[in-house]
Amino acid sequence: MTLFWAKLVWGLGVIGWFAIRHRHARRSRRTPKVTRSDPARDRALLAFPLTGMCLIPGIYVFTGQPKFADYHFQPALAWAGAVVFALSLWLFYRTHKELGRNWSVTLEIREQHTLVTSGVYRRVRHPMYSAFWLWAFAQALLLPNWIAGLSGLVGFGILFFLRVRHEEELMIETFGEDYRRYMARTSRVVPGIY
Repeated sequence: MTLFWAKLVWGLGVIGWFAIRHRHARRSRRTPKVTRSDPARDRALLAFPLTGMCLIPGIYVFTGQPKFADYHFQPALAWAGAVVFALSLWLFYRTHKELGRNWSVTLEIREQHTLVTSGVYRRVRHPMYSAFWLWAFAQALLLPNWIAGLSGLVGFGILFFLRVRHEEELMIETFGEDYRRYMARTSRVVPGIY
């Protein structure tokens, strides 16, 4: 694999990501909301992964900047990044499909919201976040630039660590003991580890 193809894989992965999200967002918007977390805070937090996973690496992919942060391209790492990105897209698709109309970009509970605990949710409470972590890791493998490659891990990490606790509190408030039991038997993002 060459650097051109690694950049192309990253770009196609991002397009695939948005295609998956767009389809499900249209369907989700038609389901009325019952409860919302702080939407302004949530939207502000979403700026971090958008910057780290789209804007900064996009600038690098299209302009090669910032050149001072480049390091030697390694095809084997790029191939691994392509595999990890494909896995992240598969997991991202599965989470949206299994959540159905329960899914939303911001933290909110919809009418007839159900607690999904099967499929990719059987062992992990937040497989969508797992998919984002995989994307960020793939980006680091595909883009040989200390800033563009690692910006996804930083950008998504900020969102994750500032949001996941609030999301779990909202789920406890909505589903009570059912969600507490679910928490007791699952991991947050990595089965059996965290």
